Amino acid sequence: MPKEQGRKLIAQNRKARYDYHVEDVFEAGLVLVGTEVKSLRAGRATLGDGFAEIHEGEAFLHGVHIPEYTQGTWTNHEPRRVRKLLLNRAEINKIDAKVKERGFTLIPLSMYFKDGRAKVEIALARGKKTYDKRHALASRQADREKQQAVGRRAKGME
Repeated sequence: MPKEQGRKLIAQNRKARYDYHVEDVFEAGLVLVGTEVKSLRAGRATLGDGFAEIHEGEAFLHGVHIPEYTQGTWTNHEPRRVRKLLLNRAEINKIDAKVKERGFTLIPLSMYFKDGRAKVEIALARGKKTYDKRHALASRQADREKQQAVGRRAKGME
């Protein structure tokens, strides 16, 4: 069987960039059991409630839901279990120093297969305030209206 190449997206946390200011992004490997990998290959995972933390010099992913594998038997995994993240020591130290600062948190942005290995993209982020969210929505709406006006003008409708 040929080895997998490239990147295959499994799940994405679309709401993360809306709720947080993303400061820095890291790619981490995941320690998984067999039925979790099979469930991920079927493209089933939810990152919405997920977060990561550094505990005793190791990184862990909490709250990510990988449903049980349908053909799994008694060897099936717990859907919301804590999973270890694989990062190098320098990255863990950098993340730990930032998280100890007030207001920073670690959130998963996306989960994917890269060359056949399960990876998760985690971000060092700071929570947005309500007025920041309103400002982002307003600027997005203004950009959309501007693009529509340019398109109408190019078509000769105005």
